[in-house]
Amino acid sequence: MGQDKALKLFLGRPLILHVIERLSPLSEDVFIVVNGSENYLFLGLPLHPDVIPGYGPLGGIYTSLSVARNSLVAVVGCDMPFTCLPLFEYERDIMLKTGVDVVIPSTPHGLEPLHAIYRRETCLQFIKSAMEAGERKIISWFHKVNIHILSSEETEKYTPHYQAFINLNTQEELRQAEQPSGGSRPKLT
Repeated sequence: MGQDKALKLFLGRPLILHVIERLSPLSEDVFIVVNGSENYLFLGLPLHPDVIPGYGPLGGIYTSLSVARNSLVAVVGCDMPFTCLPLFEYERDIMLKTGVDVVIPSTPHGLEPLHAIYRRETCLQFIKSAMEAGERKIISWFHKVNIHILSSEETEKYTPHYQAFINLNTQEELRQAEQPSGGSRPKLT
């Protein structure tokens, strides 16, 4: 987008603010993993640079788990303004009932690791090992932990048309997402 997309205005406010407002009821331990944090001071939240730089979203998840105070950590992308609190609550409830290490929704397009909940104590070591092995794919370590994958149908009950997973990567997608409900939304990819 030519600049930090988390700070792009969406419906008159920074994109990241929409995500924060939707998820803040989930936990008091809300923070942002960001490099170059001076632009985010206005949010009044703790800001954490990547613990191990250069690993993209996998490094962001690792940092989140490293700095979180709680055992269960909800992770969401900054460019997902339609993120779904009821879906996160459902993921959390499954994790508490089953004791799994990750609860992750799926769509017909695949897994959604940036709208998932991770168990800090279990996942940290496997993510670190993956990064030490040069892995950058978020799912590269999943085979080492107990994962509960929500089916596409189960996921869609909470987020019709998988709207929660729409991420805004271009000016055009941002413009489309701002349209009233009659407008076309960006496609889930």
